[in-house]
Amino acid sequence: MNLASGPESTKSCVEDVEVSGHIIDSLLLPKILDAIMAHKGSFEIRRITVGQRRTDPSYALVQVQADTEEQLERILKTISDHGAVPVVASDCRLVAADLPGAFPDGFHSTTNQRTEIRLGGHWLPVELQEMDCGIVVDADRQTAQCIPMLDVRAGQQIVVGHLGVRVFPEQRAQSHSGFEFMDSPVSTEKPKRVVARQVAEWLMETKRQSGRTLVVGGPAIIHTGSGRYLCELIRRGYVQTLFAGNALATHDLEQSIYGTSLGVHLERGDIMPTGHEHHLRTINTIRRCGGIRQAVDQGLIRSGIMYECVKHDVDYVLAGSIRDDGPLPEVITDSVVAQARMRERIPDITFCLMLSTLLHSVAVGNLLPAWVRVVCVDINPSAVIKLADRGSFQTVPVVTDIEPFLRALLEEITRLEGESAAVSVPP
Repeated sequence: MNLASGPESTKSCVEDVEVSGHIIDSLLLPKILDAIMAHKGSFEIRRITVGQRRTDPSYALVQVQADTEEQLERILKTISDHGAVPVVASDCRLVAADLPGAFPDGFHSTTNQRTEIRLGGHWLPVELQEMDCGIVVDADRQTAQCIPMLDVRAGQQIVVGHLGVRVFPEQRAQSHSGFEFMDSPVSTEKPKRVVARQVAEWLMETKRQSGRTLVVGGPAIIHTGSGRYLCELIRRGYVQTLFAGNALATHDLEQSIYGTSLGVHLERGDIMPTGHEHHLRTINTIRRCGGIRQAVDQGLIRSGIMYECVKHDVDYVLAGSIRDDGPLPEVITDSVVAQARMRERIPDITFCLMLSTLLHSVAVGNLLPAWVRVVCVDINPSAVIKLADRGSFQTVPVVTDIEPFLRALLEEITRLEGESAAVSVPP
């Protein structure tokens, strides 16, 4: 079966590529063909086999045609991100980095998808998968891993070009559950209770399988009075890592000391006299103690998210910004160092829950591999839209206010825990 993009091609540069998997229902094949046309190339589908059942993979052999080698190279690089692999296998091309902190020209720029490189005739998995990095290879150890530009050292062997690199795009999940609507586009009209139930099931599954859940949180969790729900999730063992900024920690500690957030009493809703000073006085108090853990140990902090993190050994990274007051002693003010600390925690994460923090969510989304399921909850649709635009397509968007969502989430977990306990009790 031959399908071409136009009249018989007179283009002089051609290469056959193949793509397999759920290439029809995941729209991988249309994306590949569109990319070829967008780069002024043409194609001929030389062979295609379509799976007959939902679980059956499909296969296509496509001849890519271009006017010049440079144009063909650009097309092949683009479609390789969608899983198209040249039929004629070649080892990857390695070039030694000539400068620290910079890749060689033409370096292979990574995605967040599973990737392999071919070395010595064998395919090796790329470790620490992350978008917008390069690939460094240790030929002696037969290893390859993503490396941020800033970490490159002179002399390291860096992959350049697309040859000898293959990408395995995350494809449509073979799910028969009633929650497939969760993967639909951003909408405020999804039934929030059903969404909360699905997230609760994911959290419980992660805990049951000894996975690690990362919560990325913003100060709105405190401002809206939602901190109590996150505290309970921590106490029940559903959170292992917390990424946040100076604001969440500060206002959480402010609530513990003064009962306020930004000077507003969270129980009564009224503004406290001189309450606008509370966050700064809180930071000063914690700094005088030497840090958050010391304040907990001294009995000054007896409640709140940061208290529960200390008491339940939840690993946390607080990354600062240029607008921070203080900041708290634990806040990392060097953004490059903060990024490195976050990157160190990412390989262990199996589920990520982002809660009302646009900038932190986008930053963490850039660090996560595509196979880590992400749920982003924000009242602002642009938060989840920006995540998808940056390539974090695995994100499940939930557009709603954070307080009713976390309340519903905790209620669903409590209900599911009760059902699980009832089933485990012998008759």
